Amino acid sequence: MSTQPRTSQIERVTKETSIHLELNLDGGPIAISTDVTFFNHMLDAFAKHAGCGLTLRASGDGLDHHHLVEDVGIALGRAIHSALGQKQGITRFGSIMVPLDDALIAASIDLSGRSYLNLNVIYPVENLGDLKTELIREFFRAIADNARMNIHLVQMHGTNAHHLCEATFKAFARAFAQAKYRINDSEIPSTKGLLE
Repeated sequence: MSTQPRTSQIERVTKETSIHLELNLDGGPIAISTDVTFFNHMLDAFAKHAGCGLTLRASGDGLDHHHLVEDVGIALGRAIHSALGQKQGITRFGSIMVPLDDALIAASIDLSGRSYLNLNVIYPVENLGDLKTELIREFFRAIADNARMNIHLVQMHGTNAHHLCEATFKAFARAFAQAKYRINDSEIPSTKGLLE
């Protein structure tokens, strides 16, 4: 099995945000620092349950955190796409159901090279700490578009917004962990012979 590192580094600096992100798909240190405390917690959960090393420093314009959350999604999506390379030997698909107390989230991912997001989760409050729940969709849409992956996240049960949000991030992480897993050195899992 190949030991070639699957890593990437993204610098994204605009008039609205400044982001430095380092990703290792196969593990490593996790250090998350953004302006949004609850978002830090969710990103930490993602990295832990996806089995990724993730270093992130991100700051935004302080308006309503929309630009920051979306741009972190863009940077993370681009990092995933870069680190996967030609996707030789990966499983490609991942699917799981993750419970968290009352919440139950189903997640399915295809690292197909085509972007699509189906986020069918209702968060019954407008804010979780300093994170607006409407930004959760923006984050996952940015990942889907920039990593070029299909993401389906569906609420099966639950009413507690914190539990639903955390289960969403953990379910995405566990499905991604399956999809990125390398099962051989060279085979591209597509009848077309490429995934882009």
